[in-house]
Amino acid sequence: RTKVKIVKNKIAAPFRVAEFDIMYNEGISKTGDIIDLAVEHEILGKSGAFYKYNDQNIGQGRENAKRYLLENPDVMAEIDAKVRAKIRGEEFVEEAPNEEKTEE
Repeated sequence: RTKVKIVKNKIAAPFRVAEFDIMYNEGISKTGDIIDLAVEHEILGKSGAFYKYNDQNIGQGRENAKRYLLENPDVMAEIDAKVRAKIRGEEFVEEAPNEEKTEE
C-alpha cells in the first residue's frame, strides 16, 4: 500500500492524500482501487476480513477478493459500473441481455 501526498498542483487543490497499491508487474492495481471504492460506497460488504457481494462471500482478505474479481471479470465490471454510477450520483441500470425479435 502506497500513500502519496500531493504537494503542488496546478489543476486541483494541493496537499491531498491518495492511497493505492503498486504491484510489481502490473503497476497501480485497478482491482484494489475498485474494492476500496466499492467498500467505501457500500456496494461491497466488509465484515472483519471477509468481503461480500450480493450476500455471497467473495474472499477472506483483500488479496483473495482481488483474486476473485480477476477470475470473474463480469462481476468486476458490474461492481465497477455500480461504483461509477454511485460516484456520479446516478441510478445504476442493469443492462438487459440482447433479445432478438423474430417477425413472422
